[in-house]
Amino acid sequence: MGRRNNICGRGVLATGIILAVLLVDQAIKIVVKTGMYMHEKIRVTDWFYIFFTENRGMAFGMEIIGKLFLTSFRIIVVVALLYYLFRLVRRNVPTGFIVCLSLIVAGALGNIIDSVFYGLIFNNPPAPMVAEFVPFGMGYEEIFYGRVVDMFYFPLIESQWPSWVPWLGGEPFVFFSPIFNFADAAISCGIVALLLFYHKRLSL
Repeated sequence: MGRRNNICGRGVLATGIILAVLLVDQAIKIVVKTGMYMHEKIRVTDWFYIFFTENRGMAFGMEIIGKLFLTSFRIIVVVALLYYLFRLVRRNVPTGFIVCLSLIVAGALGNIIDSVFYGLIFNNPPAPMVAEFVPFGMGYEEIFYGRVVDMFYFPLIESQWPSWVPWLGGEPFVFFSPIFNFADAAISCGIVALLLFYHKRLSL
């Protein structure tokens, strides 16, 4: 009975984390997408901005491989991770490991929702107009080709490269320049925590 309760507890925890991350992620994205125009920037502090942008690629705005392949690959990976998570819930593994994996799965699912559905349900007006919901299938792109919404920008240091640096001397330098979303943050936190606290388990 105790083992069954433990399994149920871990299952509820994993499900709760995934749903919570998805709800927060999608709420932020919808508010930004329907309330800001493309590349609009809102200053929160000198080192934190809400900067609305979209990308077709991977986390933090990287674009390396084709969109259809990327979205399909993401779905396959998430299905595999969900199956692995389901198996782990039924085994005697640390709760923290379940939490980390749940964060990664939830973040990946959040960005998959953008890629699969956003092109079908939103229009794409030019600035300074903001996007609106449209009838399903009447959006700016086909299924699997939607763009991922990003908004968190942390330019912690803004300076210039020293003049003696080859090719970059005198050019603007920004640390940290990637723009990301809540789903990206969940994935990153899950991966970093796994590497820090469960690297021995991962190496088995």
